[in-house]
Amino acid sequence: MGYIMNLRKVVGTQPLMMVGANVMVLNERQEVLLQLRRDNNCWGLPGGSMELGESFEEVAKRELTEETGLIANEVKLYNVFSGKDFYYKYPHGDEVYNAIATYICADYTGLLVEQNEEVAELRFFPFSQLPSKLSPPDQPVIMSYFRALVEKQRDNEGGIK
Repeated sequence: MGYIMNLRKVVGTQPLMMVGANVMVLNERQEVLLQLRRDNNCWGLPGGSMELGESFEEVAKRELTEETGLIANEVKLYNVFSGKDFYYKYPHGDEVYNAIATYICADYTGLLVEQNEEVAELRFFPFSQLPSKLSPPDQPVIMSYFRALVEKQRDNEGGIK
């Protein structure tokens, strides 16, 4: 049982600050790996909450392996997200305010294996064809990266003088 689950025994469903990490896995075509979550039936990034003594990077790598079967050879910090936009109420009633370190991983090994308890499906998506039902805590993270890609592409095409 993890740290957050132990806290839940004491505080019930009251809002908690949940510190964690997620990973944007990019394949050679720059598609992003998303998982169809069983708890809310939305697509999101592999990730989860921090256990006592873990670093953000350790959380990201552990969760990636647990939820997808992939092993990150290298991760790079993309951004840290927090604030009121990262409030989330889980379908079973638990409330959290997320503080999330998001990592990018393009260097990984292994085969995709769904962690059946939490993950219904794993699939790579082009950013231009993201599913409409993105998990609420992951949506602003994914869209932030997508906007940065669009801006970078525009800059590379000479759109900014």
